[in-house]
Amino acid sequence: MLLELVADISTLAAGRSERVYLVGGVVRDLLLGYPNLDIDLVVEGDAVGLARGLAGTGKAKLLARHHFGTATLKHGEFTVDMATARKETYARPGALPEVAPGTIRDDLARRDFSINAMAVALSPDDHGELIDLHGGRADLEQRLIRVLHPGSFRDDATRILRGVRYEQRLGFEFEVQTAGLLRRDIPMLDTISGDRIRNELELILDEKEPEYAIRRLDDLGVLPRLGLTTGVSDDIHEMFREARNPSRTGKLPTLYFCLLMYPTTVDELEVFITRFNMPSGPSRAMRDTLHLKNSLHLLQRPSLKPSQVYGLLQEYVAPAIEANAIASESTAARGNLELFLTELRHVKSSLNGEDLQKLGIPPGPEMGRILRALHRARLDGEVVNRIDEERLACSLLAGNDNAEPQPQRE
Repeated sequence: MLLELVADISTLAAGRSERVYLVGGVVRDLLLGYPNLDIDLVVEGDAVGLARGLAGTGKAKLLARHHFGTATLKHGEFTVDMATARKETYARPGALPEVAPGTIRDDLARRDFSINAMAVALSPDDHGELIDLHGGRADLEQRLIRVLHPGSFRDDATRILRGVRYEQRLGFEFEVQTAGLLRRDIPMLDTISGDRIRNELELILDEKEPEYAIRRLDDLGVLPRLGLTTGVSDDIHEMFREARNPSRTGKLPTLYFCLLMYPTTVDELEVFITRFNMPSGPSRAMRDTLHLKNSLHLLQRPSLKPSQVYGLLQEYVAPAIEANAIASESTAARGNLELFLTELRHVKSSLNGEDLQKLGIPPGPEMGRILRALHRARLDGEVVNRIDEERLACSLLAGNDNAEPQPQRE
């Protein structure tokens, strides 16, 4: 079905005297023998017009049109991204490129690495021909990551992060001159917007085993430039593997971010959140992680009741609790954190507000007090069923509440 869509695009393009090429990562992966259904096509002509024309035949649906003459088509369960061939210039390091229509040669010349700068012609007269102007196939054979020109990282320093991601995913290494250019241009990361760097970090953390890329970034000296403590990768392999344990419910990559920021201070974290414009969810998780880390001594006290553990942890989001359970050096604290994650947070009282009203307890502060007391008793095993809870509720209403006050977050 996907091949049919590509064939339909090529046929329509030929009728419009336009040329179509398969480009980028899918070409790289085809040559490596890796599966890749992320299809990117470059059109020498008008990609948006071509996509609109195919949608008009009913053979595909036009999902979106974007900047720089790009469009997305959907056919069944597959999507194809199409772009007009273009050339780019950079007004200054780190700036978004200025774009103008170009040829396939121009389009390949603007790419990040040689292994991503190949294309396969799809037009009838040269169908299947590999276009490799920058030695990408040879670099694939030698398992090398190579930039196309010495100013590549200066033009766009996100290529540093992207290059490390490819290097570690593919098991390649940087070509010698490229490695030197990368180290030289690490300061150019300061020219990149926080949103763009955050996006690259998220792509790294979406990898199957992102700890290898994180360790490599540390070895190269990139992490301090990103506001991450040098040496953070010392235990990263063990911690990230534990984060992927099926028993963990904290969402990745948020849990990874929490573990990365675990060695930092609160002030360093706030700088990181601001610089990279972190979304509210991960920001709260990272803040909770450090707040909880600084309060772990409360979870090390002997003879804590389950209800007290619950009271100390109930306001923290799950990734923060899991990050501390993974990274804390305190056996006692880890035990209580795991108790909360695996058992306590799932404990519920049998009775609710409606049930208490039937027992003659009116809505208001008194009902809230009794509901909290019932939950504590359930956590501590003092009541085990609905009948026990009803008896306790009636006893509490009569003024016989001897429940202990709960420890609070500091």
